[in-house]
Amino acid sequence: MSRVLGVDYGTKRVGLALSDTLGITASPLATVPRPDVVDEVKNLVKEMDVGTIVVGLPTGLSGVEGMSASEARKLADELGSATGVEVVLVDERYTSRIAETSLLEAGMKRRERREKVDRVAAALILQDYLDNLR
Repeated sequence: MSRVLGVDYGTKRVGLALSDTLGITASPLATVPRPDVVDEVKNLVKEMDVGTIVVGLPTGLSGVEGMSASEARKLADELGSATGVEVVLVDERYTSRIAETSLLEAGMKRRERREKVDRVAAALILQDYLDNLR
């Protein structure tokens, strides 16, 4: 079975997470500068046998899509075109906040949290997607 790649869109950094080969668990993978994300994802699709990419779609509390959602949709289109694999958009409300809270509770200093929050948020997005598949 192919893996699933989770993507947490950000204007400066993009978090990536990867599922196991059975599609049961998601693990934080990397944080990539936004300009480099398409090339990085292309490489991961080839190297890690990724069959689906899940991109978090940032929406407001009311479900309304703003500028960030538009940019996330644009990134999803770019990734689909560049890799040729299925790209799925999923609601990502609160994932960055949950990730930040968990890292804070783990006792991480601010600098460490900033470096890891995007990939942890990507893992939360991906895990939610995997759980909903079952």
